Amino acid sequence: MIFKKLFSSEEGHIFSGNRKMDKAATSSFRVRHLLFSVLAIGMAQGHAWAEENLPTIKVNAAPADTQAADCTVVGKDEVKSKSIATSDTAGLLKNTPGVNLQSGGGVSSLPTIHGLADDRLRIKVDGMDLVSACANHMNPPLSYIDPSNVGSATVFAGISPVSMGGDSIGGTILVKSESPEFAKPGEGTLLKGQVGAFYRSNGNVVGGNVSATAATETASVRYNGSTVKANNYKAATAFKAAGLAAVDRGWLAGDEVGSSMYEATNHALAIDVLNGDNMIDLKLGLQDIPKQGWTNQRMDMTGNKSIQANLGVTSEFDWGNLESRVYFENTKHSMQFGQDKQFLYGGVALGMPMDTEGKNLGASLKANIDLSSADLLRVGAEYQQYRLDDWWNPSGGAMMAPNVFWNINGGKRDRMAVYSEWESQINSSWLSQLGLRFERVDMNTGAVQGYNTMMAFQGAESAAFNATNRKKVDNNIDATALVRFTPDENKTIEFGYAMKTRSPNLYERYTWSTAGMMMRMVNMAGDGNGYVGNLNLKPETSHTISATVDLHDTDKKQWGVKVSPYYTYISDHVDAARCSSANANCGAANQTATNSFVYLQFVNQSAHLYGVDLSGDLLVSDNSYGSVTAKGLMNYVRGKNKVTRENLYNIMPLNGHMILEHALGGWSSSVDVEMVAAKKKVSKVRNEMVTGGYTLVNLHSTYQWKQVRLDVGVSNLLDRFYNHPLGGAYLGQGATMGTAVPWGVAVPGMGRSIFAGVTIDL
Repeated sequence: MIFKKLFSSEEGHIFSGNRKMDKAATSSFRVRHLLFSVLAIGMAQGHAWAEENLPTIKVNAAPADTQAADCTVVGKDEVKSKSIATSDTAGLLKNTPGVNLQSGGGVSSLPTIHGLADDRLRIKVDGMDLVSACANHMNPPLSYIDPSNVGSATVFAGISPVSMGGDSIGGTILVKSESPEFAKPGEGTLLKGQVGAFYRSNGNVVGGNVSATAATETASVRYNGSTVKANNYKAATAFKAAGLAAVDRGWLAGDEVGSSMYEATNHALAIDVLNGDNMIDLKLGLQDIPKQGWTNQRMDMTGNKSIQANLGVTSEFDWGNLESRVYFENTKHSMQFGQDKQFLYGGVALGMPMDTEGKNLGASLKANIDLSSADLLRVGAEYQQYRLDDWWNPSGGAMMAPNVFWNINGGKRDRMAVYSEWESQINSSWLSQLGLRFERVDMNTGAVQGYNTMMAFQGAESAAFNATNRKKVDNNIDATALVRFTPDENKTIEFGYAMKTRSPNLYERYTWSTAGMMMRMVNMAGDGNGYVGNLNLKPETSHTISATVDLHDTDKKQWGVKVSPYYTYISDHVDAARCSSANANCGAANQTATNSFVYLQFVNQSAHLYGVDLSGDLLVSDNSYGSVTAKGLMNYVRGKNKVTRENLYNIMPLNGHMILEHALGGWSSSVDVEMVAAKKKVSKVRNEMVTGGYTLVNLHSTYQWKQVRLDVGVSNLLDRFYNHPLGGAYLGQGATMGTAVPWGVAVPGMGRSIFAGVTIDL
């Protein structure tokens, strides 16, 4: 029984095996022992490699690794098409049912699924669980892979299997880089490459990418490099007065969105060895983001360097397959005020340097066991060891000197999990899946200190925090139950229940200062408010029921419609409440303010969300003039806090797309009409702003000629001004360290942008 997803392309075999990442161990010593054991197991399974010269291709008659739950796959062709118009990997998920994007930096937006975002989603990149090492979550998982290196993305918006869940209460996003290619038998050495370049008019965005592959029949080496640089983008019309961005900064036009520039470079090296029933894959990554402005945060990214090493072993047996993986990732992240935000304060304080370092070590072991021709059992174990330091060097003046301010010192967040999942094809019409997962999350942090222990609250609050028992251990349980009914070739009905649990992140539990300036620097929501952590936070647990009805023609090429309603109740939901302490920032004015930024503390409160996703497609015509396909998509979600009776923050209003696609020979074109309703149901505790409804028109055309591909298009064709409902508060310019930034200005969306790109296969 050999790899189930080995298939050939025009130039070689492309391996696309299902290698899911899982983790296991209990301590630093056991982790090292496990890592060596995993490698030893992988090598033992491949003992016959030296005796075999060519890969064997067989088909396994056992049930496929379906993972059962309904999901959406963004394939290679769609990825390549979208990557010309965006440098943000999360942007590749646009037009996916249930998914919206929360604005961030130019390469670092956050996907939301059914109103849940950021750490509430399980996001894996090539099997790695990456962690955002930043008080503003400026380096989310998807920012670590460039769109040009993405081979596919899979989104579970409803019920996520326990084998893909863990430490999350929302959906799951799995992103994989390009699959390796191998030479055909007798072909000798496969050598190929690709170069690409693109330009986008709004923001004067220029970028390029290159890839090269050298492969034999059993080994493949691939390099992928990319770079992009962008200036500030412009809104369709002026949304503020023109003038100096800050007293010590340059000029900004009224329509220029401050702090929206970015620059990024990524390098990735993949080495794959295939022989018989085994495969080893090694991926190495290097990222450098020297600058990335943030329009809805008080700080900008002034450096983000990351290194990654990711080793996996997959082996096939008569009884199923075994997947193992180990990885390490190290991020060094810096924040400061960028080119549009005031740098000098009080004549002595040179900005506010903030540094973060995160170290992430993980391991996993997973077995897919064919119990029978109709039953598949998945068992696995996972381990993740995460360390975080977040410190702010002294900058000058009495407020920010003479000490280093330790926001989080020696933060520790370790996860250990085991799970079991049984999938059964009961008969030709019924399939079921049951899963159970246990996860232990161990958290702690060291002693902290303020800039100046003599300043109000810095000394007293740090001493009080240091005197507490900061060790937290959570024992979390996930469970899923799902059934799928396929009465005939035209219908599939799926219904499921999931209980999922997420422990708070380090910032939610361990940030400690209620000094106004310090609180304003801790914000993962983009709302301009200040936040402080809460040592007493409990894990949040979601209970979701979801259904999917999928109607289609027999071959799924003529028409299809899918509707997915859902309901989620969350106990101990980590929300926010106006902070209360002796500090004046948390006083009476903060409790009643309705038109200003406020100070908040993370708290546990119950909440619920409900909604529906609707999508469909129809082949309108297919003749000598080409094929015309109409597609539609609609998402609706509603979220409320059950304790305060208020609306949850950053909930996307009713939105949808109507898309018309045409294809003829090497030409393919599309018209995408994006429609968003007004956002009126907002979070009062955060003083969230309402936004108006809007309609955007986007055009895209592609021509493929032999080894050359040309892409051209226009985003926001009619140059419509709009505020994105998940864009947050505009903090792109001015004295953002203080309280002088005006409240009530939403981040505007991008005006018209013409884009063009060329890709050449070598």
